[in-house]
Amino acid sequence: MTDSTTPDNNTHNQFDNKAKAWSARFSEPVSELVKRYTASVDFDKRLAPFDIQGSLAHAEMLAHVGVISKDDLAQIEQGMATILQEIEAGDFDWSLDLEDVHLNIEKRLVELIGDAGKRLHTGRSRNDQVATDMRLWLRAEIDRLLELLKQLRQALARVALAQHATIMPGFTHLQVAQPVTFGHHLLAYAEMFQRDAERLADCRRRVNRSPLGAAALAGTSYPIDRERSAERLGFEAVCRNSLDAVSDRDFAIEFCAAASLVMTHISRFSEELILWMSPRFGFIRLADRFCTGSSIMPQKKNPDVPELARGKTGRVNGHLIALLTLMKSQPLAYNKDNQEDKEGLFDTADTLRDTLTIFVDMVDGITVNADNMRDAALQGFSTATDLADYLVKKGLPFRDAHEAVALAVRKCEELSCDLAELDLAQLKAFDNRIEEDVFEVLTLEGSVAARNHLGGTAPERVKAEAERILAEK
Repeated sequence: MTDSTTPDNNTHNQFDNKAKAWSARFSEPVSELVKRYTASVDFDKRLAPFDIQGSLAHAEMLAHVGVISKDDLAQIEQGMATILQEIEAGDFDWSLDLEDVHLNIEKRLVELIGDAGKRLHTGRSRNDQVATDMRLWLRAEIDRLLELLKQLRQALARVALAQHATIMPGFTHLQVAQPVTFGHHLLAYAEMFQRDAERLADCRRRVNRSPLGAAALAGTSYPIDRERSAERLGFEAVCRNSLDAVSDRDFAIEFCAAASLVMTHISRFSEELILWMSPRFGFIRLADRFCTGSSIMPQKKNPDVPELARGKTGRVNGHLIALLTLMKSQPLAYNKDNQEDKEGLFDTADTLRDTLTIFVDMVDGITVNADNMRDAALQGFSTATDLADYLVKKGLPFRDAHEAVALAVRKCEELSCDLAELDLAQLKAFDNRIEEDVFEVLTLEGSVAARNHLGGTAPERVKAEAERILAEK
């Protein structure tokens, strides 16, 4: 080579003519408006490291089967190393004329190494190339998200362990139902995020299949070894039909569906954090770094992070619907419609990653007002079911016990008192089986302690469950 940009074995670089005409097939250039309308480089350049990774695996396979020479491979590897350095340093010259990340990198490679760079695209198409890049990128994103979900579950478990005996009201229909512990309530979300992790891990299996070698749609006449390039890229298998390989976006849709469920769980949790932080509840406080004030009301401390996460859930759900709609009428094989798969997919991953990262820190910063939680649990006759269970254990059929306790609750409403505040004589008026030991089950502590089974809210069960999560590798 005479220098880094003008190799002596390269007399013509067809990429230089992109602004004039797409290829020799065309007699006039693409208009500036169409160029901007169809270009994707502004957003798909984030795929560059994965594009280079896929190209290197493809080149190694071509050299292995004898389609290109070992010298070509060495030059390609050297050129790609230079390009990656330029991209990472912010020195790479991205061109709108070249439409996308793939052509930008290939043009620069040809500038650097000449004809060897032109041989790289042998036996592949941008169709299988972009599908490969997306799968490599998404696989890496899923791995990051799985780690964040683990961190969030452990953050919830840390607070749950500290609050394993803190009593709060459990709700149905947003009405006080039965007492639970705050730790138990938080661990319900840990369960949701565990299912989310399982879904993402399962999705990853289908993401982790190689379309490389499917070429435009029909495969290639070159003696390629798809399994070799797939193994080099860490794929678990190859896509077994070339038409499906280049046109499939199920993996992106499946990821967005799983992400929508994660954000739905985040949104449910956010709604509760917002309610709990309200003075009407006063159950918790969020650290100041996750809140904002008001430009006019100096007393305000607004839970902006959970509010915004609740709003971003709609954004992620929208990307799922957009992808489903994008694919619903596409004939085989690849269509330009599929360029629209990336921005929503990228934004879904970015939104989910940022949200989980913030929530890990925010959960660890929760401050609990245990007195307010306990006072709230004393409202709404939350131990009524315990009284019914007490009567059943004394021999009364459950439906009769239910009726007796309902009458007792009505009496309490008339007297403006709680069930535990009735004396023994008043309670016996509803059933003679009631004895002095009834007051043990009417306490909040007695109620939660009685649910001492797997999945129950008894403090010792909550403590054990939190410790189990924290011990996970």
